[in-house]
Parts: sequence; structure tokens; C-alpha cells
Amino acid sequence: MHERLAKLAKTSEQEMNLAEAALLIAMDEYPGLDVDAYLRQIDELATSVQQRLPAQAGLEDTLVTLNQFLFVEQGFSGDTDDYDDPRNSFLNEVLDRKRGIPITLSIIYMEVGRRLGLPLKGVSFPGHFLVKFSTREGEVVLDPFSGGSLMSKEDLVEMLEETYGASTDSTSAPLERLLTAAGKKEILVRMLRNLKGAYLRRERYEKALTVIDRILLIQPDQPDEIRDRGRIYEHLECFRAALEDYQSYLMLRPGAGDAPDAHRRIAELKQIVANLN
Repeated sequence: MHERLAKLAKTSEQEMNLAEAALLIAMDEYPGLDVDAYLRQIDELATSVQQRLPAQAGLEDTLVTLNQFLFVEQGFSGDTDDYDDPRNSFLNEVLDRKRGIPITLSIIYMEVGRRLGLPLKGVSFPGHFLVKFSTREGEVVLDPFSGGSLMSKEDLVEMLEETYGASTDSTSAPLERLLTAAGKKEILVRMLRNLKGAYLRRERYEKALTVIDRILLIQPDQPDEIRDRGRIYEHLECFRAALEDYQSYLMLRPGAGDAPDAHRRIAELKQIVANLN
């Protein structure tokens, strides 16, 4: 799994299979996972939508049919009861349970759409992952977490206010910049960070360490992840590993705002490690 994921991580954005990469990540939690079987399941979802389309279906017909099939017939929906459940970050669980968070539902939505020829792209909107596509009239933004609903400018501003607070200036919110298409590796890293947070809130530190290793496999240049791994190592009393990560963090980001704290941690850890010898 590690070799297969590492190989995928080195491919271009164009060549990377997003669903395959997301399923390979799930193998850390589900070692016997049949990745190819779940990829066929996504193929079958697309085939079912295709069979429901009228002849010469256009973009609008295809989207309406896709939404009807996934969110009404199949019952995919956002998990509003237990949003923070780690299972919502594993694509196999979302396909099995038909419950997920915005980013995993969006991956399924985009992957089924891609098989139908829909030019859907992911959007790392603050606090809530979305999907968009371009038309002659402009960009259309959709929310798979809410059944593929169309997002107006007012809806997006409201989301920003929920994330940053009601003081957000809706007239100057940089919506165009916030709606920039996310690359596949960026999508995977955001999914993994959601999972890392869910594990940390449950104090499942060993699992969070594995998630950070996957993030660094996909995007090695992530100093914050190295710092966070150091914090987890320190919590687990793996002091030498924690010391190395704090030192690496400062080498990569010497002027970081939390550099003074990192220096303090390094000084304390050096003393602890010296006493271990």
C-alpha cells in the first residue's frame, strides 16, 4: 500500500487517480481493503447515472440526474449526527454507509461526475469543501454535503461568516480567490488533516502519527506537520523523535511565529534526552 501510494503521489495532477489514492489511505485503518472493488463500485454508480440520462443529455440534465441518483435514490448525505466520526474521512466507509463530510462526499461526486464527462473541480473553501464547474456565464458552485445544492454568492458569504465570525465584510470577501480549484494532492492533504484532527480530539495519538506520515508522503514540504508530529511524539514520551522534529521545523521555518516556543521545547527536550543517556 505504501509503495502504491508513494508512486501515485509522484504522478502528475493529470495522471493521479484521486479515488484510488483516497482508498489507499484508508488501508491504514482497513488493511484488507479491496481498493479495486471500491473503484468498480464508483464505476457502477456512474453507469447507473448514465443509464438514466436522456439521449443527448447536456450538462444541466446530467447534473440533475446525478444529484437525483446519488442523494435521493442512493441516499448519500452529510453526516450531521456524528460529523467528527473518523469513518467519514475514509472513502470506503462513505461508500458503504452513504454518510460523509463535505470533502469525502465531494470526492465521490467528482469521481462519478468525471466518469460521466462532467468537468467538476474541488474547492478548498474555508471550513467547507465544495465543488464547482465553469460555464460561459461563469462558475457554478455546488455543495455535495447538502445534496449537490447550488451555492449562491450569499450562501458563500454566509459560510465565510460562520467560519470567521459575523464581522466578516461580505462586500470585500475575496470569493474568487477562495473558489480557486484545488489540486488532487491538496484535496488528499485536506482530507488527511480532517482525519488527523478527529484522531487527536479522541486522543488516538498513534493513529494521528500515521496520518501525518501520509501527509508528508504526499506533500513533503509541510513544516507544520513536522511540528505537530513533534508535539505528538512528546506527548507519547518519544523524546528523541520529538526533539528531531522540533529541530527540523525550525530549520524549515526559522522565523515562524511560534519559533520561541519551539526553542523552549528543544531546550527542555535536550535536557530530558541527556538524562536518558
